[in-house]
Amino acid sequence: MPAAPQKRRAERAGRWAEWAAALFLMLKGYRIVARRHRTAAGELDLVAVRGGSLVFVEVKYRAQRDAAPFALGPRQRDRLRRAAALYLAGQPRWSGRDPRFDVVLVQPRGLPQHIKNAW
Repeated sequence: MPAAPQKRRAERAGRWAEWAAALFLMLKGYRIVARRHRTAAGELDLVAVRGGSLVFVEVKYRAQRDAAPFALGPRQRDRLRRAAALYLAGQPRWSGRDPRFDVVLVQPRGLPQHIKNAW
């Protein structure tokens, strides 16, 4: 039974981190075009547009900033690539944009850290 409250807390923290990341990106001039977009390959946390780029953003929330980059391994990157391809297949209006994968690291205190072209 204790796992359910812990899972709910993690879900709330994840939603808060996605909201904080979206706000941070909007303040930097990005336009958020999708949030928590589900595909058969998995979920895309955020999809944003800025200039000629269509940016697929993975949001990572960790208590320690040093731990966040290690949470995105090769399998997850491959899953995100497949999810992005499915998103693009269903959204022809974005076909002329250059796709890019970014990561936004969020921790309880401090500003989010935006890593462009993470892979």
